[in-house]
Amino acid sequence: MSKRDELIEKYAAELTEKCGVTPDLDLLTKVTAGLGPVIYNADSTLVSSTDPEEMGRVRQNFLVGKLGLDDGPELEAGLKAAIDTYGSSVKQKHRAVVYYLLVKHFGKEAVYA
Repeated sequence: MSKRDELIEKYAAELTEKCGVTPDLDLLTKVTAGLGPVIYNADSTLVSSTDPEEMGRVRQNFLVGKLGLDDGPELEAGLKAAIDTYGSSVKQKHRAVVYYLLVKHFGKEAVYA
């Protein structure tokens, strides 16, 4: 099993156990692959949901840049919903899991078709 496959299994377990979500493994695999080498770096694989600058980067680079959403207050609501689903008590939030939750929240699965 490749390192990426191991990480996808880990992310799927987090979605199930911490988020209460049954993951679409095909979509999760595509979201994870789309992150490229970021998933292998101990720092960049995590999202700091308490850092406004980090959340701003997720908003601009992923939601606006990748998913093609218009910048507006609904993006902030989507970020909050994803973080709430993951659980504010979970200190280490994996980027692939947060991005997966955002894709599902905004119904943008077609971006990864």
